[in-house]
Amino acid sequence: MARWIPYNRRAAVAYAHRWAFGRNPEFYSFNELGGDCTNFASQCLYAGTGVMNFTPDLGWYYRSGNDKAPAWTGVPYFYNFLTRSWDGPGPVGEEMPLAMLEPGDFVQLRFAGSKVYGHTPIVVAVRNGRILVAAHSQDADYRPLSTYSYVQARGIHILGAREI
Repeated sequence: MARWIPYNRRAAVAYAHRWAFGRNPEFYSFNELGGDCTNFASQCLYAGTGVMNFTPDLGWYYRSGNDKAPAWTGVPYFYNFLTRSWDGPGPVGEEMPLAMLEPGDFVQLRFAGSKVYGHTPIVVAVRNGRILVAAHSQDADYRPLSTYSYVQARGIHILGAREI
């Protein structure tokens, strides 16, 4: 039987602020290998849940730069894992309109010329309807989402996590 764990949004956002312009030495930086944004998003999410899913290929985990799930660092895999329909340990989310996101939730952006989403910032504040994010790759904290030049965005609202 799975135990439901509430998502600690404050811990996730505090982690985002702490490491927005730095790199936690416990995690490999993927800046030179396509970008570090979803790795950073996963670290923030883990700080708020404390639960990984070690299912090979389909899980969400990090042991080292060479031993991690695709969902830990890959934008579409992160989305697929969080919005999965199967039960299993780890964080759970649902797609949500941007206007309904809260600090600790995530946004994924698709840029012109790409058919897939390519960036995953974390929402760190919502002020007067403006979404502010933190991210890696192009390091940022409290960056207005409106300053990104994207063609499509989707929100991921984190519901909590399952622990088995």
